[in-house]
Amino acid sequence: MKYASFALIDLPIQPLTPQAFAPFGTVMAALEDGIAFGPQDAQLELSRGTPRFYTMRLHRRHTDADMTVRRITRHRAVTQALASAGGHDWVMAVAPPLQVDVPDAEPALADIRAFRIPGGVAVMLHRGTWHAGPLFNTPEACFFNLELADTNQVDHHSCELGPRYGAALRLVG
Repeated sequence: MKYASFALIDLPIQPLTPQAFAPFGTVMAALEDGIAFGPQDAQLELSRGTPRFYTMRLHRRHTDADMTVRRITRHRAVTQALASAGGHDWVMAVAPPLQVDVPDAEPALADIRAFRIPGGVAVMLHRGTWHAGPLFNTPEACFFNLELADTNQVDHHSCELGPRYGAALRLVG
């Protein structure tokens, strides 16, 4: 199947588990209050700037009924933590943070995975993890976001999948 002269490849949406998500980041499930810091917690890297924690409002970014990924982005200077502010499930496509310190590195199309993230769970992306999303099928959704104050101005590196690989990824499942 073609989409705007690029092949459209189905990418299954996987359930989120800490083991499956480990190459991309940390799954932060709810913990009882008072549990000591440990390996279940995100190892944040926020030392390269001023941390910014905010609630971001997103409008559905795709116009098709399905979720199609045409671009994937990474932040080389910071980990990023995301969670649904409304407790709704959402989807994110990710690729591992290979060659983080190489400015023009790109992800391999075959390395991209998609995950359904439950509304009561947050994820932290390793520094340099490629990502597309949050993706959702409502007109608008809000997300908690922890990154650096200038991440989107100075640390926003993208790969356009169509021109690079001749394909876009349709997330299914």
